[in-house]
Amino acid sequence: MNSQSTTPEHFDCVIVGAGLSGIGMAYQLMRRCPEKSFVLLEGREAIGGTWDLFRYPGIRSDSSMVTLGYGFRPWTGHKSIAPGDAIRTYIRETAEIHGIDRKIRFSHKVMAAAFTSETGHWTLDVTAGPDKAARKITCGMLMTCAGYYRYDTAYTPEFAGREEFKGAIIHPQHWPETFNATGKRIVVIGSGATAVSLIPSLAETAAHVTMLQRSPSYVVPWPDTDPFALALRNRLPLQAAARIARWKSAVQGLIFFKRCRNRPDQVRATLLDAGRQVSGSSELIEKHFTPRYNPWDQRMCLSPKGDLFTTIKTGKASVVTAEIERFVSSGIRLKAGDVVDADVIVTATGLNLQSMGGIALSVDGRRIEPGKLVGYKGVMYGGVPNLINTMGYVNASWTLKSDLTARFACRLIQQMDRKGTAIALPSAPPTEMALKPWSDFSSGYFERARDVTPKQGTFGPWKAPPNYLRDYAALMFGRLDDGVLVFKTPAPTAARDTVRAAA
Repeated sequence: MNSQSTTPEHFDCVIVGAGLSGIGMAYQLMRRCPEKSFVLLEGREAIGGTWDLFRYPGIRSDSSMVTLGYGFRPWTGHKSIAPGDAIRTYIRETAEIHGIDRKIRFSHKVMAAAFTSETGHWTLDVTAGPDKAARKITCGMLMTCAGYYRYDTAYTPEFAGREEFKGAIIHPQHWPETFNATGKRIVVIGSGATAVSLIPSLAETAAHVTMLQRSPSYVVPWPDTDPFALALRNRLPLQAAARIARWKSAVQGLIFFKRCRNRPDQVRATLLDAGRQVSGSSELIEKHFTPRYNPWDQRMCLSPKGDLFTTIKTGKASVVTAEIERFVSSGIRLKAGDVVDADVIVTATGLNLQSMGGIALSVDGRRIEPGKLVGYKGVMYGGVPNLINTMGYVNASWTLKSDLTARFACRLIQQMDRKGTAIALPSAPPTEMALKPWSDFSSGYFERARDVTPKQGTFGPWKAPPNYLRDYAALMFGRLDDGVLVFKTPAPTAARDTVRAAA
């Protein structure tokens, strides 16, 4: 057996995930830490992450591309609410332009990662290629950019009578390439962003589309272009125009979010009135689009130019708000006794969440349970060394936070080099501190994952409110030697034991 088969490859950094976050992290590493070796491990066979996985009709951005696009490579498309294929192309071209694609290893899925304080390294267990060959890779800094939900398994509730239905049942996360909606009666179960995106697209050729929801969500008519950003492009150099438009959009979004929390009744009235104006029906809005919760207690769904409402207005789609009793051979029977006929049922019922791509983590032989971790500045975890986790905003564009996370990671690496240390470890959080979920949203998929996703604290660097301005100050300019983040050099086991005994 040769040495190549027994000695793991080593890199200064390993990035997990070649989606929006992973490509952004790689760019910042190449620009700010050019001397560091790194590899990007992608479990699938393509660049794009979410935007490559989801291929259902009508998929589009759920926030403006002015902020969802990269700060270092401005989005130049005319539409700010962009279709999924355009976003996928944008991410892939970004990787190619900057040579990041040459750093990617596709079909490399990280199954486990074990940190050893004696070496200051992570050892990754990886399955590679179609045969899922076992490989080991080591690195100093592990950067997980794999999002927050499972790619392999979507969430679908148990529906009684499912086996009785004679038509097709499809989850949007696993949309069949050959599906043809022409002439079909389609029922879309759900009221979230996926359903709101799907229905106008399916209705173009389907016989009819029914949106079947247990309870209403906020659907906000929204322009599909940003006139301010487009006007700036005509007057300023692209990078300058993009920077101004990005800050304007970020601050405007934050102000709106704060207003939703501070004056929910006022915002609620404004949103419902916008729906009435586009749909032309007060009855439709009051019956089917007036949620029980306040704005931004859950994610709000954007409807470019109010396309969901206009599709309903034409009669090509309709809405039913009711509880399901069971599937039957011809469709879905409601608890009220009515049957909604269908040739196809689309279960736009949500996602299954997971942390850090589902990687099994351990530190010095101690297994790390994600549900017991507490975030440090929203980018690291107390008690876990040399780990950067990218978790974007849920109340704003994902990329705003992922970009800050990548730049913080580079600041951290530079600081470690200056100090001559190989380990950066956020101390364990105070035991007396109360803990909260990482997100206070009441959406079903957040509620289901409360016990398996990391927490946040109530003060100091353990508290991570979704606030871009605060994060910008903390991650770009905040002290790294803050008394919580500890910089260390690897120590032999015997020396570590001696220190522990003395303590």
